[in-house]
Amino acid sequence: MAKTALVTGATGALGLALVRGLCRCLGDDGVVYLTSPDPERGRAAVARLRAEGFAPRSATLAPDDPAGVGTLADTLGARHGGVDVVIAGAAARIAFGVRNQDQVGSYVRTDNHDTHRLIEAFRPLLRDGARFVLLAGDFGELRHLPYRLRARFDVERASLADLAEVMDDYVRAVEEGRAAAEGWPAWIGVPSMIGRVAAMRILARELTEDASRRDILVNAASVCRADPAEPMEPAERDAAVERAADDVLWLATLPADTAEPYGQLVRARAVLPLRA
Repeated sequence: MAKTALVTGATGALGLALVRGLCRCLGDDGVVYLTSPDPERGRAAVARLRAEGFAPRSATLAPDDPAGVGTLADTLGARHGGVDVVIAGAAARIAFGVRNQDQVGSYVRTDNHDTHRLIEAFRPLLRDGARFVLLAGDFGELRHLPYRLRARFDVERASLADLAEVMDDYVRAVEEGRAAAEGWPAWIGVPSMIGRVAAMRILARELTEDASRRDILVNAASVCRADPAEPMEPAERDAAVERAADDVLWLATLPADTAEPYGQLVRARAVLPLRA
């Protein structure tokens, strides 16, 4: 059976590298979808990749359209009957120079709540042997939070709905100016990234028995995205992107009957300690 893959937020350098890699891996019979919040950017990305000899398809997935991910899941389910690879890469960027209070809500909606919707929409479509990889940054480990806040991310008991409440409480704390007093880090990317990894671990916990029986793997990849504003030689930037893509693609294409890693945060093919 031909395999189907989805890469969200795939019009940047890393996303394009991931789509290229999946197109190579799945071959001519495979179907790889890339998403963008902007249809024009999605079409331009597909045109660029087609000029390179690949044949992905584009789909629109906008962060301001909560129903969009469900519509996309319904479409792929009707066309292909399921999915074999999901790489959840869509993420917001922190706007430097903008107060945390003025962007934390939209940031968490994109990085966390949209991730929850993606998980809920595509979980039923995961075929036997599927690989689900969530892209995370450098701060997805609980050690980046003070001890008194870590219990809020109790992935052994929490549901995605519980996690959504934690993230909403955090947003309110920032907007109301009490986040520092409660111990939250000054950079809003840290709680958000920990929340992304927690969402992956909740999915992994809930799927454990089914995943073992059906050879499904769920993990997060710790990826350091190159900052477009950071001075870097083109060759150096390209090499960094390729390294990151290689790590993610390794998780997304682990061979059949691979048991580990599962429910882990992985960097450079090594499992990171989540509670250190």
